[in-house]
Amino acid sequence: MGDDFIVETKNLTKEFKGFVAVSDVNLKVRRHTIHALIGPNGAGKTTCFNLITKFLPLSRGTITLNGRDITNTAPADIARLGMVRSFQISAVFGHLTALENVRVALQRKLGTSFQFWKSDKSLAELNDRAEELLVDVGVQEYRDIPAGELSYGRKRALEIATTLALDPEMLLLDEPMAGMGTEDVARTAELIKRVSKDRTILMVEHNLSVVADLSDTITVLKLGKVLAEGPYSEISQNPEVIEAYMGHGVGSHA
Repeated sequence: MGDDFIVETKNLTKEFKGFVAVSDVNLKVRRHTIHALIGPNGAGKTTCFNLITKFLPLSRGTITLNGRDITNTAPADIARLGMVRSFQISAVFGHLTALENVRVALQRKLGTSFQFWKSDKSLAELNDRAEELLVDVGVQEYRDIPAGELSYGRKRALEIATTLALDPEMLLLDEPMAGMGTEDVARTAELIKRVSKDRTILMVEHNLSVVADLSDTITVLKLGKVLAEGPYSEISQNPEVIEAYMGHGVGSHA
């Protein structure tokens, strides 16, 4: 398992009309770990994330998934290969109940997403798996509540459930704690820890306390380049990282 990397980037570069937002980023994400991509504002982490998930085209470089070159592969095809981005791909339907949202996602995996005229009996066959996923993310008691009526944090949990319905091998989370209160942050962090047991997770996250608690490996970007990489215990003591995060409290986590 020492060299078992599910995703690798080589010389990942993105230029916007002469401005280099990401420069020669070499990233290796080890299978069955939680890997965080962090950095101060303007570091290029969101651009890097968008390149890996193919929401932006690369200027230069390569990306491999399980040893397969996906540099020119479309996002939808990458999802079929087992790498799925949450909070972007898995938006919920506000007028459908929590259970119905997950059931639609399960239909999508079966290739029947748009067959809304299918019989209730046929759709009900998906209920058991849908309810299991609601239990997995801790929102089973809201199964019959329209998604639009759920709190922000529980709506994010439901989105993770719809993503898990696609049975991804790798889950990419784009700022999963954004806009959450303390209670929802704690609940979502526990959820991420739970669903990571048999999956790989790559996330961009601003909440350094969450990053410290969850991540096996952290890659720090600054001005589009890798500044440091390692466990939180190492990067939080790195003088260059501390300088980059001056005033952001990178070393303050207990």
